[in-house]
Amino acid sequence: MKILQVTAPAEFQILDVPTPVPGPGQVLMRVEAVNTCVQWDLHLRHNEPMFIGHQFTYPYTPGQPGHEATGTIEAVGPQVTELQPGDRVCSWRDQGHHVWGCYAQYVILEAANALPIPAGLGPEYWASLELAMCLGTPMRNLREVGAIAGKRFGVMGLGPAGVIAAQMAKAEGAREVVGFDLIPERREFARHHGCDLCLDPHGGAPGDFPARATVQAAIECNGARESVQWLLDHTAETVALFGVQRQDYTYEPRHAGLTVLGYKGHFRAAAEYSRELVASGRLDMSPLATLQLPLERYNEGIELLEQRRAWKVLFQPWA
Repeated sequence: MKILQVTAPAEFQILDVPTPVPGPGQVLMRVEAVNTCVQWDLHLRHNEPMFIGHQFTYPYTPGQPGHEATGTIEAVGPQVTELQPGDRVCSWRDQGHHVWGCYAQYVILEAANALPIPAGLGPEYWASLELAMCLGTPMRNLREVGAIAGKRFGVMGLGPAGVIAAQMAKAEGAREVVGFDLIPERREFARHHGCDLCLDPHGGAPGDFPARATVQAAIECNGARESVQWLLDHTAETVALFGVQRQDYTYEPRHAGLTVLGYKGHFRAAAEYSRELVASGRLDMSPLATLQLPLERYNEGIELLEQRRAWKVLFQPWA
């Protein structure tokens, strides 16, 4: 089978290796499509740590950082009873970058990490279910504390995660979804895919958006300290932190009364929640797949991400 390996920053090769055999509790998924993860792919391209204390090593694990993938069960290992060959599934949880990833024609998944999906929608609708699962955790947390339904809800950072969060907020009954991003193209895209209003946080706000209470509740999908601090200053009630933290944040006296929710982790319930949103048409991730390419054109796809000419690139290992 074919599998991609990043050998050095901005360099890769396509390996020809034997197709792996699933062991106990594992399945073999024939990868139909795998989406880029902008954070992992671009940081790996430049050898920039993903988070505090992280460091890349090269050559990188074959198939990585591919983890937003969908496909069909090809074979099941011993002790697997809930899945069978032919089932359509998504890889709903990143299994760790020490194991072979999904930039490959086949990938071994722990059976618990393969989520069955219904027929009827193409792979571009499902490939990023893992990312949707990640968003599902804080969005369900916000729902539990009554911070979405009927609220003016903010989304800071309108990349793929922010677009998904905006659609989830609409699905949960937000009165209005307001997106914030410095990049005009992102604001325009998000306005058509989940947000009712998109603003430049550095460009001032309309008169009905006072500085301290721009929105009632919000989710932060950027992670930069300046972004987090701005959102804390412009949200009245509740902020959920989702963006990858690379610097310390400060909760200051002026934030008194504001609730800040941390990130609880990855849960199958959040994946199932996201699956239901996609199946019911309330979450549409297909526009995020700007173009589709074979694995052999990996560097071309990542270059498009870097130039902001693509939201995500959907790689097709069998093309």
